[in-house]
Amino acid sequence: MAIVPREILEACAFHLLAMRYSLLILLASALLAGCRSYRFIEDPESQGAPLASTPPMGWNSWDSYGTTVREDQVKANADAMARDLARFGYRYVVVDIQWYQPTAQGHDYVPGAALAMDEYGRLVPAVNKFPSSAHGAGFKPLADYVHGLGLKFGIHIMRGIPRQAVRANTPILGTPYHARAIADTTNGCVWNPDMWGVDVRRPGGQAYYDGIAQLYASWGVDFVKADDMGSHRFQPLEIRALRTALDRTGRPIVLSISPGPAPLDSAALLAQHAQMWRISDDFWDDWKLVLQQFDYARDWARFVGDRCTWPDADMLPVGQLRLTDSSGRGTPSRLTPDEQRTVMTLWSIFRSPLIIGGDLPTLDAPTLALLTNSEVLEVNQHGEEPRQVLEQPGLRAWCSRVPGSAEVYLALFNLGAEARHVDLSWSDVGLRDGVRHIRDLWNGRSLGSAERLRIDLASHASALFRVGER
Repeated sequence: MAIVPREILEACAFHLLAMRYSLLILLASALLAGCRSYRFIEDPESQGAPLASTPPMGWNSWDSYGTTVREDQVKANADAMARDLARFGYRYVVVDIQWYQPTAQGHDYVPGAALAMDEYGRLVPAVNKFPSSAHGAGFKPLADYVHGLGLKFGIHIMRGIPRQAVRANTPILGTPYHARAIADTTNGCVWNPDMWGVDVRRPGGQAYYDGIAQLYASWGVDFVKADDMGSHRFQPLEIRALRTALDRTGRPIVLSISPGPAPLDSAALLAQHAQMWRISDDFWDDWKLVLQQFDYARDWARFVGDRCTWPDADMLPVGQLRLTDSSGRGTPSRLTPDEQRTVMTLWSIFRSPLIIGGDLPTLDAPTLALLTNSEVLEVNQHGEEPRQVLEQPGLRAWCSRVPGSAEVYLALFNLGAEARHVDLSWSDVGLRDGVRHIRDLWNGRSLGSAERLRIDLASHASALFRVGER
């Protein structure tokens, strides 16, 4: 039997390792198409993928259920997502605020209410609202149910440590420290009475965040919406601490910072630590708020996709909202159909995360069609370099590039109170003049070729096109 020299064996091993490394680089490059720079996680299941290579899509319970959402309602919305929306890219099911407050009502908060909490000062689901969380199970049974549908599970959390934990001076898991040693009682939330800030510079401060992150990971959480961090009093130290804690779990968990408006001069910090962050305060079904979002989106557009992260224009207030009213039936969105399409068009061209606020089981056919237009969703998920290209009184226009193509996506918005005939040259919207082919994405049909862009838009209406040279 021939003996292979040691030098040849070592050379072969080296080349095999080099080939494996090159293949991993190629895989990562393919996964990262469309992002300018990237955040990786050290998790074998992720294979080097960013946490959110495209804007996240899903549902959040706040607009529909406020502080009152129950386990059966979350499951019903998860079932509806799996049935009607998952094939279009919607996958996150997020339980919003006060899942730990047994007596919470509506969209308000009760100072001093008893919170469900473990011996280490970590909030846990209220059993009367989430029965499967009994006996220390936490959200794991509900997360398992959502995962069983092929979806992802998320929760809302408040910044800091419960005031209830500080009063009881609970121990901090894995340390000799207690709650009062890390609580910053000068830095509480100004609109919610549940929490004090955590001074993460003190011994035990980071350990507290590590402890809650370990708990969430053990439940199978995929998405954390962290509130009272992005505005009012901007909290960069606690944002860093939470991201560090989530990474230490080894589980890939998307971090969403809320609410806004986030400070523009902190865009780099936010992109370093979070996957999405709010560019505005709470957005509801009010046309005045829609108008404000145009300015926020214009200012944040240059940061879209940085490190595969996404400035967030907030939830889509469509469908049945406020199911916590006295009748329990809620109210339909107060935005007109044209206004709802304008919201969806702006969110899509800007590439905001698409998180539905309305109740999914009761979505009517027009609302479902609004949320599942594949050509429009393609703009949101894969358009490149979104930017506002025209701003006139009552008229805005946005463009983004079609990946791998000389074509562009073009959105027009009539923000005025009257119908409007739009007549623009291609150079008015940043393109070269000439004859161009136009495809209407909302209606899924070609409009032929034209030397100018001419369209009639109703009040508060919009249009979305794919435009290419003939």
